[in-house]
Amino acid sequence: MPRRLLLLTLWTMLTLLILVVAAISILIAVTYPKLPSLETLTDYRPKIPLRIYTADGVQIGEFGEERRAFVPIGKVPTLMKQAILAAEDERFYQHGGVDYIGVVRAALSNLASGHTQSGASTITMQVARNFFLSSEKTFTRKFNEAMLAFKIEHNLTKDQILELYFNQIYLGQRAYGFASAARVYYGKSLDQLSPAEMAMLAGLPKAPSSFNPIVNPSRARLRQQYVLRRMHELQFINDAQYKQATTEQLRTYGSTDAFSVHAEYVAEMARQAIFEKYGENAYSQGLKVFTTVLAAHQSAAYDAARKGVIDYDRRHGYRGPEAYREVPAVKGEGARAAYDELLGEFGSIDALPPALVLSASPQALTVYAKDAGMVEIKGKALAFAARALSDKLPPAQRLRSGSVIRIRNTDDGWQIAQLPQVEAAFVSLDPRDGAIRALVGGFDFGRNHFNRVTQAWRQPGSSFKPFIYSAGIERGFTPATQINDAPLVIDPATIGGQRWEPKNFDGKFAGMMSMRDALTKSKNLVSIRILQAITPAYAQAYISKFGFEAKNHPPYLTMALGAGSVTPLQLAEGYSVFANTGYRVRSYLIDRIENDQGKVLARTQPEVAGENAPRTLDARNAFIMTSMMQDVTRYGTAAKANVLNRTDLAGKTGTTNDTHDAWFAGFQPSLVSVVWLGFDQPRSLGGAETGGNAALPIWINYMATALKGVPNKQYAVPDGVISQTIETSRGPRAEYFYAEFPDTNPELALDNGAGAANQPIDESVKDLLF
Repeated sequence: MPRRLLLLTLWTMLTLLILVVAAISILIAVTYPKLPSLETLTDYRPKIPLRIYTADGVQIGEFGEERRAFVPIGKVPTLMKQAILAAEDERFYQHGGVDYIGVVRAALSNLASGHTQSGASTITMQVARNFFLSSEKTFTRKFNEAMLAFKIEHNLTKDQILELYFNQIYLGQRAYGFASAARVYYGKSLDQLSPAEMAMLAGLPKAPSSFNPIVNPSRARLRQQYVLRRMHELQFINDAQYKQATTEQLRTYGSTDAFSVHAEYVAEMARQAIFEKYGENAYSQGLKVFTTVLAAHQSAAYDAARKGVIDYDRRHGYRGPEAYREVPAVKGEGARAAYDELLGEFGSIDALPPALVLSASPQALTVYAKDAGMVEIKGKALAFAARALSDKLPPAQRLRSGSVIRIRNTDDGWQIAQLPQVEAAFVSLDPRDGAIRALVGGFDFGRNHFNRVTQAWRQPGSSFKPFIYSAGIERGFTPATQINDAPLVIDPATIGGQRWEPKNFDGKFAGMMSMRDALTKSKNLVSIRILQAITPAYAQAYISKFGFEAKNHPPYLTMALGAGSVTPLQLAEGYSVFANTGYRVRSYLIDRIENDQGKVLARTQPEVAGENAPRTLDARNAFIMTSMMQDVTRYGTAAKANVLNRTDLAGKTGTTNDTHDAWFAGFQPSLVSVVWLGFDQPRSLGGAETGGNAALPIWINYMATALKGVPNKQYAVPDGVISQTIETSRGPRAEYFYAEFPDTNPELALDNGAGAANQPIDESVKDLLF
């Protein structure tokens, strides 16, 4: 080439280079001042969801569009940071925002492959894009991204940039940031992750949907293997760690919304209260709500309620398969995926996973369940559903190949199960201040969000009798008062309906008996006679002492048998008045609200018995009623409670007409607990399913845990109560009386008002009573 031509070429190239540099300089000069302020980064305020905790700090709920848990970069495990650098930007600590070596390497790789398969976005550039730019693939966006990267690098340290990336990046399943992703995918904190799990998470930013280990496990594993290889090449992990990580079998978390303690109804109640106070901001400001619930109590309540429901369900027999589906004609590796897809349409209920029957005979059943894999059920485990294995049944009712059933894992192995139709509600609170310690609003929150503790208005049945008896004591009755348990025919006008001939549950009549024995044995006719004596109008006004509203308890004689309406929570508050010696405390669920820095924004100031709570019941009345209800748990309809081997338990069973509702409400000085069991659309539970048989076992199972290590407490006899030895059906015993009503059968005070005027009892009523 002639010298002149060479010089011309060089001059042309130099001119073009100068023009390009000038153009870029002008572009930078024009663009840089227009770049957005970095205040969003320097004053980083991520959207942190609302989180709900137990009183002892266990998380039970999270609400917000973005799952995020902010973690300072100094608290991130070193290997987790190295996994991210290996996957996304190995020269992060060397470049100034744009990795020119990475750009060249990516260009050569793309050229060799003939298509774009790798980019050169640094972590800093990704931060710029995530905070300020769109994801459109244009030169302008890419140029602005690079400019922003330079600006970010000049204003923030490398660790600050990495911290922003670590907490802001989207990683699928509504998880933002790696701490949240660790919890969502593996149910672990960052420091609990294995190198294999860290690599899996580090591979997500490139394509969160494509490399999601829950949605696309095979593609996610390929990406994870690449990250592990890069970690090994960069000497972040040694040979042994690499070998172990590449072969480790990872299991993703079963549910992205699951927590170690089942308190879904509690979390939802807290969420509703916080939303009412803070509106939409509640879901993004990082508020922490600490409830009054105790983790151990809540777990015990959840387990007890579920066991009670399942035990009831099994007592009433197997109803047959949930559905039928064609077994996918797939073998080998593809079979599991095909079975999982088929079972995906059936809701996952805790401890009762759906399973597909692959083969069935009277001797054995082979099923597939998503988390359990292949399971064989045989022998005694088939007993519950033995009838459904009979060839005599039509195919639509028979257990056969293609049946979709439920199974449960017990101490004796896997068994056939089914989704219960019956429901339960459980609530426990501290009667001293109303703090709710455990609450279960139904069998499964995922199946039905209806909270039966606070929303279900049901007849309380005989569990309401203590309030009628309390009214009777206030009007002059005593535990030793003799009342006739004999047939009655009630005039329609006195009950607001038709002629009524009430019966005792067992259909028998015991004749004259003490008021104490009548409550112990839950005699309906005695309760009605007490209410006749004090009048329904007086009782309707009186029960307001316990928080019951008159409108829900019409002033008819049926009130004596619990024909009004209560919620389980309301009943628990009512029994608290007895348990705390006469103070009206209101239940509360939220102890305090904190911001994301731990500053207390609000705290509940509860009403405390003996301090600021109003006394609504004479302490003598509370003591005598507690004494009577102690006999219920020792000798009466709740005698099963003796298994707890305690002397400080008191309570009352309840069974409504036609056994639509089964109740037990009971207490100890530090804990009141109420159990309800029934159908949402009322129907009979079955003749034998009384409060003592269906509800009491749930209460016992809970109390066995909740009162473990709590010493027995002696109830102090209040001033104004006298004790006399009397003869009873169980021999001589000390009985308690008001000092002003020392006789067994006093002349009762019946002025129909709130006070006790010493007027003689009406002779017509007296004949019915005694």
